Amino acid sequence: QVQLVESGGGLVQPGGSLRLSCAASGNIISFGAMEWYRQAPGQQRGMVASMTRYGTTVYSDSVKGRFTIGRDGAENTIYLQMNSLKPEDTAVYFCSAKRVYLSGNPDPADYWGQGTQVTVSS
Repeated sequence: QVQLVESGGGLVQPGGSLRLSCAASGNIISFGAMEWYRQAPGQQRGMVASMTRYGTTVYSDSVKGRFTIGRDGAENTIYLQMNSLKPEDTAVYFCSAKRVYLSGNPDPADYWGQGTQVTVSS
């Protein structure tokens, strides 16, 4: 099995910054992509940023130019640097690992973290 643990959420004022981290653990051989999603109250969960195993990144239009996804120092760890935060960025942020291959299992699967709350408010 794979565990994804997010950290770094909290309360920040509009215009401020936060950095989220996501650490994936387990017998991971490889993965297709690691992604960040968010879900605000009453809204569907939507993709915020994605990074493939080759480093290709994709961002939603609402965060392009403000958020950056990247690999952290540790293996299978990514971050989401969020700058110029707005109240509409308030949501629970989830980390996801897509198309994960585990040792001894030929079938890939997707995994999700429990989420971390980000609140942007003055």
